[in-house]
This record gives sequence, C-alpha cells and structure tokens, in this order.
Amino acid sequence: MGMKKYVVEIEKAKEGKGDRSSVGPVYRNVLAKNGFRSLTNNLHSCWDVFRSSVEKYPNNPMLGQRDGKAGEYVWLTYNQVYETVLKVGDSIRSRGINKGARCGIYGTNCTKWVVSMQACNAHGLHCVPLYDTLGTDAVKYIICHAEISIIFAEESKICEVLKTLPDTGKYLKTLVSFSTITNEQKQMAENYGLELYSWETFLHLEHKEQFDLPSKMRNDICTIMYTSGTTGEPKGVMITNESILSILSGVNHHLESMSEEFRVSDVYFSYLPLAHIFDRVIVELFISTGASVGFWRGDIKLLIDDLKELKPTVFCAVPRVLDRIYSGLVEKISSGGFLKQTLFNAAYSYKLHNMRRGYKHEEAAPRFDKIIFSKVKEGLGGKMRLILSGAAPLSPSVETFLRVVTCAHVLQGYGLTESCAGSFVAQPNELSMSGTVGPPLPNVDVRLMSVPEMGYDALAATAPRGEILLRGKSLFSGYYKREDLTKEVLVDGWFHTGDIGEWQPDGSMKIIDRKKNIFKLSQGEYVAVENLENIYSLVPSVDAIWIYGNSFESFLVAVVNPNKEMLESWAAENGVPGDLCSICENPKTNAYILGELTSIAKEKKLKGFEFVKAVHLDPVPFDMDRGLLTPTFKKKRAQFLNYYQNVVDHLYKSKR
Repeated sequence: MGMKKYVVEIEKAKEGKGDRSSVGPVYRNVLAKNGFRSLTNNLHSCWDVFRSSVEKYPNNPMLGQRDGKAGEYVWLTYNQVYETVLKVGDSIRSRGINKGARCGIYGTNCTKWVVSMQACNAHGLHCVPLYDTLGTDAVKYIICHAEISIIFAEESKICEVLKTLPDTGKYLKTLVSFSTITNEQKQMAENYGLELYSWETFLHLEHKEQFDLPSKMRNDICTIMYTSGTTGEPKGVMITNESILSILSGVNHHLESMSEEFRVSDVYFSYLPLAHIFDRVIVELFISTGASVGFWRGDIKLLIDDLKELKPTVFCAVPRVLDRIYSGLVEKISSGGFLKQTLFNAAYSYKLHNMRRGYKHEEAAPRFDKIIFSKVKEGLGGKMRLILSGAAPLSPSVETFLRVVTCAHVLQGYGLTESCAGSFVAQPNELSMSGTVGPPLPNVDVRLMSVPEMGYDALAATAPRGEILLRGKSLFSGYYKREDLTKEVLVDGWFHTGDIGEWQPDGSMKIIDRKKNIFKLSQGEYVAVENLENIYSLVPSVDAIWIYGNSFESFLVAVVNPNKEMLESWAAENGVPGDLCSICENPKTNAYILGELTSIAKEKKLKGFEFVKAVHLDPVPFDMDRGLLTPTFKKKRAQFLNYYQNVVDHLYKSKR
C-alpha cells in the first residue's frame, strides 16, 4: 500500500536564475486537491459568524468566568452576550466613533474582552489588542501609530493607559474600564480631554438615535495585531474578515476529515492572550460552533485549579505549560513507590508499543486507560479530548508522553500572526508525525525556497529544505502604514516566513531552523552569526557576546559582557588592579578574554574566518533601556551597530 501522502503537488519547481533563489514545487493538502472549499455564502465577516450562532444556539452557554476567589464558573448565554454587545456598540457610536476607527483592548482574557471584540466586529471597527510584554513605550507607540480613539481596559491597566498621556491625547478620546474607576483617575483623564467611564456607566450612556450596524465586507480589516520584531518598532499585522473566515473553514475541513470536528458540547479553556492570533482564532472557532469558552483567573499558579473546575474538552498549550504538566506527572509517578512506578512504566510501554503499531490511542490499551491513565485524565478535569500546541515546538519526548498518558489527542500546529495562526497541523493518531508540525491545512499552498548561504536546497531529491513560503486567503494583507516592510515579505502573493523547513516523505513539515542573520565577509565567506554567538557564549567568563562583520572586512570583531565574578577573581590572581571598569580596560584582560574565545573556537573546530580577531569588553550588560534587546531578549542588530559603531571602527583599525 505504501506510505499515506497528505499533500499533492500543484505546481512544478523552478530553478534559480541570477540572484533569484530556486523554489521547490507547490504543495497543498490532499483534501483540497480540486481547489479550496469556498466560504459559506452568507458569511462575510466575524460578526456574521457570531450572529448566526446566536440565532442557532441562543441559550447555549458562551462565555464563563469564575465567581470570586475560587467559586464556580458563571456563564452567559449566546443571547445574553449578544444583548450586551449591542449596548456596548451603541455607546461606542454615541461617542462619534464609526466604521474603520481603531479600538484598543487591553487586559487579561475575560468575558468583557470578547464582548468588546464583538462590538468591534458589529460596527466594523479595527480591533487593536494591547499587551504588557511590549512595554509601556510600545503601548504608547501603538496608540499613536494606529491612531486609536477608544480603549477598553481592565481596571489594573487604566493607570498604564493614563501614563501614555499627553502624547496619546491627540487620538485617544474615550477610555472604558472593565469594572470601576477612581475619582483621581477620572480627574486626571479629564485634564487631558479624555473621557473615562466605568463599565456600567458606559453601558447605559444616553443617546437619542438608533444606530444601524454598517455593512461589512470580506476584505474589510477585522483586527490589527502588533507583533514585536527584532528590528525597530512593533509591526501592525492587518488581518481581514476573509483571513479569519478562511482559517475557520480550513481547520473545520481538516478536523471533519478525521471525525474530530468541534461540537456544541465542547468547552475551551482560554488563557493564552487573546491579544495574539492563536487564541483569537480558537475562540472564533468555538463561537462559530456554538460551543463554550471558559477563562482562567489570570494567575499561572492557579491554572491547574481552574482547569479542574472548568473540565474543558479542548486546551491550547504552549510548551512551557505542557512541560509544567509533564514534570508534575513524572514527579507524581516517581513518588508513588516502587510498585506503582513499575506498573505505570509497564502500562506506558505497552500502550506506546500498540500506538506505534497504528492503534488509535483509545484502542491501544483500554484496560490500562481505566485503571492507570484515568488518574492523569482526572488531573486535567476528566473531559480533555484535544490538546493543541502552538507558539514553539514541543520536545518529541514530551509530546509522545502526553499522547500516551492524557487519553487525549495532542496536536502540534505551526503558524504566524501573518498567516492568521494556522498553516500546518499534525494528525492526531499518527505517532510518526511526532516532532513535525504535520501537513498544511487545506487552505494554504506551501513551497520551499533554497537558502544557498545556509546550505539549504529546496530542489534536493531527498529531504528538500528551505525557507517556508505560504500563499492563500488566510494570509495577512500587509503591515499597517508600512508598505516598505510588507514588500520585503509578501512577494507575488507568497509570504516569506523566515523559518526553515524540511518536507517529510508523507507531506508533513519539520521546522529545523530560522533564516539567520547571515552576512558575507570580504573574501565571500558566509557567517551565521547566531550560531557563533551561541558557541562563544559557552566560555564561562563571557555572559553575553555580540559579533559583527561586514562585506568590506575579512574578519569578525565582538563586544563581550564579561562575567563579573569570574573576571574579578581572575584579576585578583593575575595582579590586575581596580574596579570592574578598569579591569575591562586593561590590555592584559582583553588578551585573556580573546584567548578564551580562541580556545573554544579551536575546540569546536570553527573555520579560520569564524574566529573573533578583536574584542571590546563592556561591563554594562546589553539591555532594553539602550534599545539593544527586544522584550523577549533577542538582539536588535541594527541598534547594536548604531550604539557600538565607534568601538567597531576602532577594533578594525587596531588590526590593520
């Protein structure tokens, strides 16, 4: 019978010409070999999705939150949410805010977050989520860049928004709290011409006229999601109604083909930020199904407790949370005494063996599921059916362990904000797909592009590798007000993801690398700088290192943050006087650090041109304050060069 293939080729590969790299064949999911499913006729926007579920399932529980400290979940039905959304929408319009305006939402996932989001959907406002990890400056930047005129914010974020005044006062005219406000806050806002409302006051604003809902088109912008890049300011990713509708259609098509589609009875546990596309799309999926979404209380320590109370059937996890569940389970098992442990291990091996032979997880060891693995299932609330993992790759051992013991399907996915979250999803019962992100969803086309400077060939006969390019209706329509950046990554309808993938024989994709910051030296050699920085960081006396080279010079130079303790004790032993600053300036110290870098380069068998030939020691750690790092601690290379330009010039001169 041969191997099952999940993709079909729809266009041939193209050889590279001149400075254009070669591209591999175009593939799409075999479910869509005769074309992608067309969208339902009467659905033109996310508002239509919600409205049709309100008509079909008015009394289904839609959104739930826990009452007080550790109370039960309290639910609002589809109809109750709909009524509230209409009120919020009228109040927004009564403030003179109309279709196409930008509305910010700032806070942890909760019922009112989704109510505000649906009010945006109803009136064709562009929803712009704000979130903390961007930092205060970024929040201010986004309000001004997107020209946001109204923000809905949780109580604890009101102060953060007020801090952005007076700079944002030109645009921001209305601020609504998810709960209450203080008189001081109201006074401060009014000083800057900003109207501040509590939730209840805003809901009952007086207005004379009836506001009709504007008509909405598929190519209208639904949301602008800002992502923090490694270069410059956050970028606003514009996502249309059509992007979201087509991702919903693709995911449903994919799940139906496996009889795993979402059901009205499903309950989703929402804790990943709605400010990011992953959770937003899942919530839209659940709303389109008439199913229920329950929120966490916002505290990672109480997450498992919320899970047990909600008893969800679907849970999206990031590796950090799944790793936490995994180590908790392993610890519990190993503290259970010898007999329990032996029994657990035997059951685990038996079930894994059967799953590898092709049995579905529910048929692989039903008796062990009942007596042993049911305990794990109870720990996750007892009803878990699907665990989805996105954001960052799960380690294969964690993925396999969870597939065996949770009695749920564990699905790895891959996508970016620009591809509206989903592009690839693994099949639930295919253990062979472990460690891959699965085949493409049936709503995108995929091809690889060769990256010769990294040695990746998209035309290779076996294991073709290259940068992943995506095409389809679920793609973003550009970066807001940044045509220049859009042109760099959207070329002829293809989105260049910057991720390096490798096709597997069955049509699954494996993410193997990131398209690195690579530059050429004057002798034509390519340098993958992140890889080198990782190697040089292994030196105990080096805390952090930035390496630089360019096509006019033949060798590399670096700036090092030395390890304070190590360096001070070395200085004491070697008679180098003074405080950390003077130690760093001493030529003897410089020679010592350069020697350490050289010896690790030799040990790791680096090529001659990969050796660092001159170094500068900076006792002040690289930080966000000088704009050198992003909030997730990635290096902003352009900023580094800007900041250390004189140092770099000096290092090159000293070697000539």
